[in-house]
Amino acid sequence: MDNFLLEYLPIVIFIGIAAVIGLVFIFGAAILAPTAPDPEKVSAYECGFNAFDDARMKFDVRFYLVSILFIIFDLEIAFLFPWAVVFGDLGALGFWSMMLFLGVLTVGFIYEWKTGALEWD
Repeated sequence: MDNFLLEYLPIVIFIGIAAVIGLVFIFGAAILAPTAPDPEKVSAYECGFNAFDDARMKFDVRFYLVSILFIIFDLEIAFLFPWAVVFGDLGALGFWSMMLFLGVLTVGFIYEWKTGALEWD
């Protein structure tokens, strides 16, 4: 039984080291961090709303639209990287299927641009 438990000793050591490092960082930040935030830190960030307003206030729909558009084009890149890695093995069918995918995304992007979905005014 001792040999079986000794196999897990490196894992226990790593978990212990990770816990100690995490606690040191948490307590170090609590001790060393400035306690009085400056006006820049509590100013509106990304969504355009004040940092300490009511949590139940309504957000502008454009914020959600921009975030959804970011997710869509971020997923496009997530599909593009594996395709580029195996590009030499795919042949013509793999190439044209990706061109169709990129074409559909390009048409969608042009539609969003023309309808003003990317305008923040």
